[in-house]
Amino acid sequence: MATTRAILRRIKSVRNISQVTRAMEMVAASKMRRAQNATLASRAYAEKSWQVLTTLAAQPGSGKLLHPLLEERAEIKQVALVLITGDRGLCGAYNVNVIRKGLEFMRQHQGTKLVTIGRRGRDIANRLGKPIIAEFTGLSERPTILDVGPIANIVIEEFTAGRADQVYVAYTDFKNVLTQIPTIKQLLPIRPSGPPPEDVQAKGLEAVYLYEPDPETILASVLPRFTELQIYQALLESVASEWAARMVAMRSATDNAQELIQDLTLAMNKARQASITKEMLDIAGGAEAQRKAQA
Repeated sequence: MATTRAILRRIKSVRNISQVTRAMEMVAASKMRRAQNATLASRAYAEKSWQVLTTLAAQPGSGKLLHPLLEERAEIKQVALVLITGDRGLCGAYNVNVIRKGLEFMRQHQGTKLVTIGRRGRDIANRLGKPIIAEFTGLSERPTILDVGPIANIVIEEFTAGRADQVYVAYTDFKNVLTQIPTIKQLLPIRPSGPPPEDVQAKGLEAVYLYEPDPETILASVLPRFTELQIYQALLESVASEWAARMVAMRSATDNAQELIQDLTLAMNKARQASITKEMLDIAGGAEAQRKAQA
């Protein structure tokens, strides 16, 4: 059994670790709330812009390609994947889940090239020998649309130059503090939205919108920005998910440290009691031996 002094040293060490993890949990909670507010504030705009632009791209009677970013390639030879991970660990299974999702996608789509955002994804890709077009690390914890500009430019250039026939983004979709879902979404080509609901079709309520000056001009101006917006929203979702996962991981670490302190305290009390009992037996034995010697 370990000595009382050794157990005391271990209790002190675990208590110091629990203080660190508790502080990290509080920091993660603060940054998670800020990232969550930013994500929710832009999510409705990103979803509505997707709906409007895909409806515009699917307008009947156009009969021609409205924009290069809408071009559907007959044969898919090369695929580009934007993989969004974190720069650091200590966030549970956040990085592992999205990397596993990305590797599974790459196994299904041979010839996939990567654009990595975050050190964790870049390191795994280098270790496995995966082709990397570009890498981005050290992004701000509060990303802006300016941070996404270079990423979107590389993605658009790869697609329009024909070096990638499809572009996807792998990120972590933020649902709530306890639920973050690794997701893969197609960025390019932008696919028209699906058919309207059956009840809308039955009532003949499907509308054809008129645009000024024309759909081609609108798409030429908006589609590159729209691609930036989708990457930006995916980055916001990932940042919020990372901080939520880190907060939960640090809370779990703090709880485990408290449980370990309780177990160590119990072990220390048992060791102390055993030591006291042994000393009392030694005193009683010495007294008995002295009594017999005097007799």
